[in-house]
Amino acid sequence: MNEHSKTFLYKYLNNASPTGFESSGQQIWLDYLKSYTDEYIVDTYGTAVGVIGPGKDYSVVIEAHSDEIAWFVNYISDDGYLYVRRNGGSDALIAPSMRVHLHTKKGPVDGVFGWPAIHVRDLAKDVAPKVTDLTIDVGAATKQEVEEMGIHVGTVATFTDGLMELNGRYYVGRALDNRMGGFMIAEVARQLKENNVTLPFTLYVVNAVQEEIGLRGAEMIARRLKPNLAICTDVTHDTQSPKYDKKEQGDLKCGAGPVLCYGPAVQNNVLDFMIGVAEQQNITFQRQAVSRSTGTDTDAFAYATEGIASALISLPLKYMHTTVETVHMDDVQSVIRLMYETLLALKGGEDFRYIK
Repeated sequence: MNEHSKTFLYKYLNNASPTGFESSGQQIWLDYLKSYTDEYIVDTYGTAVGVIGPGKDYSVVIEAHSDEIAWFVNYISDDGYLYVRRNGGSDALIAPSMRVHLHTKKGPVDGVFGWPAIHVRDLAKDVAPKVTDLTIDVGAATKQEVEEMGIHVGTVATFTDGLMELNGRYYVGRALDNRMGGFMIAEVARQLKENNVTLPFTLYVVNAVQEEIGLRGAEMIARRLKPNLAICTDVTHDTQSPKYDKKEQGDLKCGAGPVLCYGPAVQNNVLDFMIGVAEQQNITFQRQAVSRSTGTDTDAFAYATEGIASALISLPLKYMHTTVETVHMDDVQSVIRLMYETLLALKGGEDFRYIK
């Protein structure tokens, strides 16, 4: 990774892009990507697409999603406390004592998720907090003071924790799910440009919005682009850390390479193609099985329009939907390489149907 890429990584990962409010992050991503693409598309809800080699008969998507989990202000009490509801899969258990930014039209406002001291709680009766137990304190004494700060019902709040490196091996921070994916697909585009690669198909580099509330951005852009092939990337659980059951959740490990997924939405001929590329290029990979959906934007592409041949490359991640999401640096580079080499291996006319 060069210094330009690293600067982009930190700027992009540290920016807040809550579901439904992704535009600032999308602008950072597009500004980086424009040097490596021929044109771009932005749809009504903010999904951003860099286009390489527009206008060819065959088209391929590489895709990630840009949004992060967050909180909505749901109620403001007369004495200035904010009550919240989830925006995406936010975890009430980790919220107490966390710092937040409330994103207002006047700019970000600092706040904290307060919590009663251990001294005044009956520890024998302690239970995990519910969302309705949570309050944000912005230092206001009245509802009027809160409103004068620009905060209202519907204001969105995100945790403040930024990206850091751990032991020279890991990236740690919030929203690696899945802005690390956005970084990886941008790096694929950069490498194609810097290596003077001319692809025999149109490549759409897609950074979709609103994945965390139901794959909505991917649904919209898949119907618009109608590619012949979609290769999606997201995160999946490292199951080595405590509290995971490998018999239920598989045996997956940070540092052991990209995870290739088996499941109904994954087109098996595409999967086999990518496995062949990985084996030929000596890229170590892991395997995962899902019962029904992948739970990622792969599902949205697979079932869009008349069906798009789709597959999923996942990045192993520890502590999903916390502020300390953790991925191995080697895995990040291996996912980038596998996507890049897969694109180079495609001829641009592949017909992945099972029956012809």
